[in-house]
Amino acid sequence: MREGVRRLLGARVRLRWIHLILGGALLMPYFLLAQVGVGMAAGGVNALSSFPLTLAAYAAALPLAAATAVYGLVRPLSVTAVRAMCAVPGEGLAEGPARSWAARGRTAAWWTLHLGVGALVSGMTLAVPPMAVVLIALPFVRRLRDVELGLGWFSTRADPYLAPLLGIGLLAGLALCAAAAGALLARLAPVLLGPTAADRLAAAEERTADLAVRNRLARELHDAVGHALSAVTLQAVAAQRVLERDPGFVREALAAIEDTTRRTVGELDAVLGLLRDGDPARPDAAPAPTLAADLDGLLARTRAAGTPVTAHQDPGPPGDWARLPAIASREAYRIVQEGLSNALRHGAGPVDLRIRVQPGHDTGPRHLEITMTNAPAAPEDRELRTTGGRGLRGCAERAALLGGSVEAGPHGDRWRLRAVLPLGGGDR
Repeated sequence: MREGVRRLLGARVRLRWIHLILGGALLMPYFLLAQVGVGMAAGGVNALSSFPLTLAAYAAALPLAAATAVYGLVRPLSVTAVRAMCAVPGEGLAEGPARSWAARGRTAAWWTLHLGVGALVSGMTLAVPPMAVVLIALPFVRRLRDVELGLGWFSTRADPYLAPLLGIGLLAGLALCAAAAGALLARLAPVLLGPTAADRLAAAEERTADLAVRNRLARELHDAVGHALSAVTLQAVAAQRVLERDPGFVREALAAIEDTTRRTVGELDAVLGLLRDGDPARPDAAPAPTLAADLDGLLARTRAAGTPVTAHQDPGPPGDWARLPAIASREAYRIVQEGLSNALRHGAGPVDLRIRVQPGHDTGPRHLEITMTNAPAAPEDRELRTTGGRGLRGCAERAALLGGSVEAGPHGDRWRLRAVLPLGGGDR
């Protein structure tokens, strides 16, 4: 008994009932417009004065409702109402406006069904309870018994004491109809308001774009801040060791720390600016470092940290790298920076860096080749690894964006990092 009452009058059923009544209210503007047209077509009569004309106005209102549902914003409004009132899981419903005509057609079908069924349930909700109350009170109110309430096969004068049963049956029937209609709409909502293939593709593209931005920010923060912290740490340790013996070296180390932190703060400010959605780039923001403009300073700061670096560059000094494509120059700088950071943290002895432009040939286009080798530190001298290999993974992602590749691992008795970045057919 209790389970039956819950199924007919539970909280979920009541919310769905209200959702249906809301649909009936939304149909009223269409219905009033349609009944004017039906009344004029019937010779200028009031369509509400005739039940057949009222049904005709109701039937004419449904196409009007369907026509307005092709607007894209109808779907998010419907989805919001369904989530709040129909107990339909959110993952089964589409996000955002309907874009394709297929999605708009399904939305129009839902809108028409919601408003059409809601109008019928709303009409029953308005008419049945007063009639049921009269029937239930009929045996107890003499004046009501004196009024003939002809209900077809049932006569209130002939069978007044059966009227309460009929009234209770009408209320139960109303609740049953509302519960069935609400359950029907809840079952059809994922079918008509669910995401189409185009919606799923758009959502996947949005997630991919968001993930790409997050990965880019992670790479920039890791490479810029990670390298700076490694260099500053080593410079500070070296300065502390010779603080009493070599004041000149200490001054150079402090100057290098100042320069490194100043540059890193500028890079960090530029990266954090990307986190503000829609925030345009500041005119005074530091430009992204490139191989052409910043390689010389990067090598100098690494040497100031106490690690000798021998650089072999083809076609020549760092200024000659200005002819590289801008994106290749930026990504190459970050790869070199990460390689030097690894050498500072995990290597021992000098670093040999070779950067050259290889001409194109039959097997591939012109490309930039970066090779960096250094001796690995002894196991007892290695810094505890806490980065989980994110730097090398970031290098591989940078190279992959340009169609290149990165290899890192033991090479004989040394550690080698080799990156190949395609440059295209000519200078740009």
